[in-house]
Amino acid sequence: MAALALRSASRRCLLARLSPSLSVPQVVPMGTTAKEEMAQFWQRNSSSRRPLSPHVTIYKWSLPMAMSISHRGTGVALSLGVSLFGLGALLLPEQFPHYLALLKSLSLGPALVCSAKFALAFPFTYHTWNGIRHLAWDLGKGFKIPQVNQSGVLVLVLTLLSSAGLAAL
Repeated sequence: MAALALRSASRRCLLARLSPSLSVPQVVPMGTTAKEEMAQFWQRNSSSRRPLSPHVTIYKWSLPMAMSISHRGTGVALSLGVSLFGLGALLLPEQFPHYLALLKSLSLGPALVCSAKFALAFPFTYHTWNGIRHLAWDLGKGFKIPQVNQSGVLVLVLTLLSSAGLAAL
């Protein structure tokens, strides 16, 4: 008889814990909304008078920093350029030689043509040389500050030389 009473009491306790109607009152409502939490965060942050991090205006610009930003920029520009060129090739009514002949018929001066070729080659060569630099970093080479600056200057020199070479073709 005692075993039956104990079993019955155990079942009631177990069912009470698993019952969804009894678990709802245990939920505590949120004290604040996400908007209020963000307002409290910004109020604490502004009262501390510390600068936001990262904040580009408080850092002294260095060659690696500028090259990192420009590497990303050239990557985006090259991606957009290739995409627009491909879209143009699909949507324009004539073939590529027609548009090339149209450009040649404008009789642009050699200085303007060479400058335009240099402007097109520069982001490509910069992104390529800087990408090779990043591959060297992926191998664990050249992490010391003097090496980082030297490789940055080397990338810039190689970029100028290879862009000039491609523009001269």
